[in-house]
Amino acid sequence: MGPHPEERVSRPAACQRWQSLSFLHWRYRPDDVQRLLPDGLVVDTFDGDAWVGLTPFLLVDMRPLCLPPVPWLSTFPETNLRTYVRDENGIDGLWFLSLDVASAATVFGGRSAFWVPYHWATMSVDEMGPVRYRSRRRGPLGSSPGHDITVRAGSPVPQEDRPLLVDFLTGRWRTFTRIAGRLAVVPVEHQAWPLYNAEVSALQEDLVCASGLPAPKTAPLAHFSPGVDVRLGFPRRC
Repeated sequence: MGPHPEERVSRPAACQRWQSLSFLHWRYRPDDVQRLLPDGLVVDTFDGDAWVGLTPFLLVDMRPLCLPPVPWLSTFPETNLRTYVRDENGIDGLWFLSLDVASAATVFGGRSAFWVPYHWATMSVDEMGPVRYRSRRRGPLGSSPGHDITVRAGSPVPQEDRPLLVDFLTGRWRTFTRIAGRLAVVPVEHQAWPLYNAEVSALQEDLVCASGLPAPKTAPLAHFSPGVDVRLGFPRRC
């Protein structure tokens, strides 16, 4: 946890860019989050609170093994719903409650190879002016969760003056998953986040409730980043 990567990803499983990304965060009771976690993980808290984040963005030039990107297949919107956890050895990271993407291939590959809770959705990211993120999972009309969110970047958050809570929420360098019933970890490497305070001018979403959590009762703590270049490592057993 912190502003800088905790390990090098010298043999990446994939390279990509996370662009026009917004962090929307809400406080939760730890018990509400813990019941959604697998055995072997415990909720990570800040001043006694658990945190849940909704992070919409544009994923750009995704390519396995850092090969050249495939036109029309390597760039698409994504929204993940995440929380913050530690394993039995105290190692911190992310646990994804859901990941919505506008790529059927990513859904198939992520679910089959890494057992990650991907969902195929109709999505868009409008980067002109305030960034607008729209998503709706493919499924029966009227019953599929999604969001319509508009975020405007504000003042920068200098790294040297960054509150500890901001590093707690954004400075995570691994994700946990379960593969064939065994807990595994995926290392992540990218530049320190360039962060801005953000104003959320429109927020409609029901992804949080769809995950099994109570609906948020307050406005989110919001930050925006123009993006980072990312290297994802291969999963390894915890």
